[in-house]
Amino acid sequence: FGREQGRHKQAKMAQVPVTILTGFLGSGKTTLLNYILKANHGKKIAVIENEFGEVGVDDALIKTRNANFKDSEVVFDMANGCVCCTVRGDLIEIFKKLQKRQDRFDRIIVETTGMADPAPVCQTFFVDDGVRAFAKIDAVITVVDAKHITQHLDEQKPDGVENESVEQIAFADRVLLNKTDLVSEDELLAVEQRIKAINGSVQILRTQLRADGGRDPAIDLGAILGVDAFSLHKILEAEPDFLSDAAHAHEHDRSVGSVGFRFAAEMNLGKMQNWIRTMMQDKGPDLYRYKGVLAVKGIHRKFVFQGVHMLFDGEFSDEWDEGEARESRFCFIGKNLDRQQITEEFMACTVKDSDRLRFAVGDRVQCKARGGWLAGTVIKVWDEGNPYRVKLDQGDEVWGPDDVSLYITAL
Repeated sequence: FGREQGRHKQAKMAQVPVTILTGFLGSGKTTLLNYILKANHGKKIAVIENEFGEVGVDDALIKTRNANFKDSEVVFDMANGCVCCTVRGDLIEIFKKLQKRQDRFDRIIVETTGMADPAPVCQTFFVDDGVRAFAKIDAVITVVDAKHITQHLDEQKPDGVENESVEQIAFADRVLLNKTDLVSEDELLAVEQRIKAINGSVQILRTQLRADGGRDPAIDLGAILGVDAFSLHKILEAEPDFLSDAAHAHEHDRSVGSVGFRFAAEMNLGKMQNWIRTMMQDKGPDLYRYKGVLAVKGIHRKFVFQGVHMLFDGEFSDEWDEGEARESRFCFIGKNLDRQQITEEFMACTVKDSDRLRFAVGDRVQCKARGGWLAGTVIKVWDEGNPYRVKLDQGDEVWGPDDVSLYITAL
């Protein structure tokens, strides 16, 4: 009996493995996390989510895009702060809460903000006695955007400000080189050479996390989970002062900021997409990340979108639950953002109660189409997020993306 009790106590005291998921803004961390959560690995996972921005969006992206999300996979959200800076105390408090619920999960994943230096996050596991007794780092997994990483590595930072992309690669136990379909083989080899110049011992795994046709990515989760790859000895050899708080004073580039929205309003989808295209053209290099979950006028499903620099992707996902508030969440992260301009232009894409469409079903109109101005009849209003659906006299059907004379006029 005594031996059995001893074994039970030892099992109860076993440290929970923690995967630290890092990578610059838009590299694909949340996409990877969603894949892990829905994969058939038999593990119960607790997620600690951290975002850099005024409005948290990633927790909604996780739950919206993962239909198999279970109560045992708990998301603790730390928004509006960087886990390596102002909210590390929050991280410790979350570990204390998780310790009381340890029977509900087998492992923990910490997804850091794209602006985080992994060093202070890793340091937490060694400088706090409670965390050290409860959990251990399994591995630091860094997701790298093959298309944009070079410009981030080469970015000139102000004096005293570190390059987060460099730090994220330097601390990686595994690098997932993502978006390999967007660059050539020569470019991939050049990126891998840059990565190895920063971290010569790191294992690089090429991947395409958002595979064509919605297929799951071809990635072996056994190569990134349960690998026991983190080595304090290796870190101390590279950074002897790793355990010193002063060694990891972390200052962000003050030109980088966020503008976020969260409010109960529905969007004119066509108008919003046109606005985003204009933003991409005007400020693409400075738009590190933009993402959102939107309520679209006339649609019962959530519109989920994400963007990185000049790349944008959006799709309708699951339906709004009965009684769920149809609110929109949106966050821009980038350099030298004009808060007032972005706020005004975003709000101009919302559909207000006072807005009345100029035309009704059955009205005769003319629409600007590929063949010029063509006559037709309005057959539906607020269809698929657009103010008008029009059947042209020639037989085709088109959408009017906005209720303005640029697209549709009376016949």
